[in-house]
Amino acid sequence: MKTNILGLHHITAISNSAQGNHDFYTNVLGLRLVKKTVNFDDPGTYHFYFGDEQGTPGSIITFFPWEGIGKGVNGAGMATHTAYSVPSGSFDFWKKRLEGYGIESQESVIFNERLLSFDDPDGMQLQLVVAEKQDNREPWTTDQIGADVAIRGFHTVTLTLRSAEATVKVLTDILGYSQIKHEGNRYRFAVDTVDAANFIDILEDPAAPNGRGAAGTNHHIAFRVKDDNILMEVRKKVVAAGLNITPKIDRDYFFSLYFREPGGVLFEIATDNPGFTVDESLDSLGSSLRLPKKYEGMRQKIEEVLPVLE
Repeated sequence: MKTNILGLHHITAISNSAQGNHDFYTNVLGLRLVKKTVNFDDPGTYHFYFGDEQGTPGSIITFFPWEGIGKGVNGAGMATHTAYSVPSGSFDFWKKRLEGYGIESQESVIFNERLLSFDDPDGMQLQLVVAEKQDNREPWTTDQIGADVAIRGFHTVTLTLRSAEATVKVLTDILGYSQIKHEGNRYRFAVDTVDAANFIDILEDPAAPNGRGAAGTNHHIAFRVKDDNILMEVRKKVVAAGLNITPKIDRDYFFSLYFREPGGVLFEIATDNPGFTVDESLDSLGSSLRLPKKYEGMRQKIEEVLPVLE
């Protein structure tokens, strides 16, 4: 099936600590803080975007760090695992680096690809994957993390579901994914419109516990489209399938639609335009607090309640 979906756009999750979240994703994993803004519905909470140099779709993980929210439960009806692509030969580096920060990791193989699995400080389940096909995306690098080992962007997001059938129908009939692999209770789906960040795995587990959203859990996953026109074409497909979906929402850096698929996972469709340089230069991305237009008049009050980042 021909599709206009360009793989993953971003992943959004929940944290318990703004400082801890910022430090882990920038210092430990070496991602760039691309945007520092606030939650559209809760301006007293940050919204962080971490990714590559430009915040390229397919590299962006975002967080709502609700201070003191407590730990959530990864389970049925959630995107439970977020996997990043890393270069061949980088596992020894990452094992040692994670161990240096007191983080345990476990190595395994899924669909003939080596994985290194670990949790972030909130319990968010992360994986580093050496992809079968070489990933040529340009990474963001730091003084401690060079291009030979640095994270390239997303590889896979895994959904844990008690029953896969209805969700599979959404992925294939609406979003244009195709099943490409199957092993036990794991199914892999892909789009061929892009070469990376194009996999969704489903773990079908009838006995999986209920997921509960809080720190360390996914809030939603966003699929990528080129522009507003294609966004609204996808919306028509969702409506025709009898699913409830929001109107188009302006998120300042992209336009979005949201709908909850039958398995319980919140899906977003997000555009490439206008991008993260709409209000900051490329060199200065993430260096200052950017506010949605409706909150600019409240800047002083918002800055007073947001945690100060060191």
